[in-house]
Amino acid sequence: MRDLFFVAFLGAFFLLGFRRPFLLFAVYAYIDIVSPQRLSYFLLNSIPISALSFAAAIGAWLLFDDKKDCRFSMRQALMLLLLAWCGFTTLTADFPVEALTKWAWVWKAILVGAFLPVILRTRLRIEALALFMVLCASTIIINGGIKTALSGGGYGVLNLMVENNSGLYEGSIISCVAISLIPLILWLAHHGTIFPQDWKTKGFAYCLCFACLLMPVGTEARTGLVCIVILAGLMLLRSKRRFIYGPLMALAALASIPFLPASFTQRMSTIENHQGDESASTRVAVWMWTLDYVKQHPNGGGFDNYLQNSFTYFAQSTVTDSGGSRIERRLVTDRGRAYHSAYFELLGEQGYFGFFLWALLHIATFIRTEAVRRLYRKTDKANETWIAPLALALQQGHIIYMVGSLFVGIAYQPFIFMLLALQIGLDTYLTRRRKAAARAPMIAPARALPQGALA
Repeated sequence: MRDLFFVAFLGAFFLLGFRRPFLLFAVYAYIDIVSPQRLSYFLLNSIPISALSFAAAIGAWLLFDDKKDCRFSMRQALMLLLLAWCGFTTLTADFPVEALTKWAWVWKAILVGAFLPVILRTRLRIEALALFMVLCASTIIINGGIKTALSGGGYGVLNLMVENNSGLYEGSIISCVAISLIPLILWLAHHGTIFPQDWKTKGFAYCLCFACLLMPVGTEARTGLVCIVILAGLMLLRSKRRFIYGPLMALAALASIPFLPASFTQRMSTIENHQGDESASTRVAVWMWTLDYVKQHPNGGGFDNYLQNSFTYFAQSTVTDSGGSRIERRLVTDRGRAYHSAYFELLGEQGYFGFFLWALLHIATFIRTEAVRRLYRKTDKANETWIAPLALALQQGHIIYMVGSLFVGIAYQPFIFMLLALQIGLDTYLTRRRKAAARAPMIAPARALPQGALA
């Protein structure tokens, strides 16, 4: 029954997309974020629905969509250059078979990120993509939030609808993504035009934000706690009453501690001492190995080259027995451990040049979004009041994601490339509007001249 529901839903979605080509990109976003093929027992598992939706979206745009307002930015060129470099390192990868497996989804994520701004040529499309990203992620977040509220969750215990915890179903990744979505959720509640800005829309948005805050608790992901702290800092930075809200937020955080699971507070306490937790100690060892590796291989080792790492380190923990508490150190040898950091993931797999392209893409996008925010923050035009808050929401979400990615290997996640596409699309859309407005006063008088006036 579940398979039939998913097939019917996707079938109807595809049919709507052929009437409105942009919706096919929404289908692709839904498939990449929710991964319905992993929720299906058989039918969708046997069909490459992600590749089909990608091909259908590109084909429908080429055949039916209006292309008169399409623009291409240097940041999209950076994405394409990064894609080409990833292709080169895949061909020369240390582990060719494993590299091709990862390449099979990474190239679509980057290419869609480069292509999306071309079709985001209206406010409605920009808002629709933002809404689809929020609603698709909310299918996982709401599920996790309800289970956390009822059971408390646990590290590696919280079931987010699937047994395989890859993609957004992995605890640290969904915690980072959930917190980064909160500014965008609030923008949709206060400035969105697809749903009415009434108490029902805002009530759902606030409840969804609460579910997002519960995700780090349910998954017990330390990354999520760091992201919450960054979010609080960013919101206080823009608040006019930060000296009032700051102490209130700190008081609320302290008051919530008795209601948190004991396992959550115990795991969060390992943040201050990475040597006290084997997982954190392993990450530091992997990062040191990566720095040594790229010194000898400046072009990187291709996707999943971490499989060759091997290192030995000392891990320490506090042991309590009848004689009291003592620090115990033990020698740990580990092999083939993942990077657990987007920055070291890029550096190890794509080398210095690939890391430079990736970092430049994010920095340039952040700078341009900040320029948009500053340009429209004091506008007095009613039809432009939504722009600066959206730029700020996208910017805050971007910062939170990049801070969270310090501790999670999410450099190629489709979500971040969609977030980048939203920022690029907003920038190019507003650039077109400003150029059109600048041309309008020059065109209007010429049309007003009487016939024969220039004769």
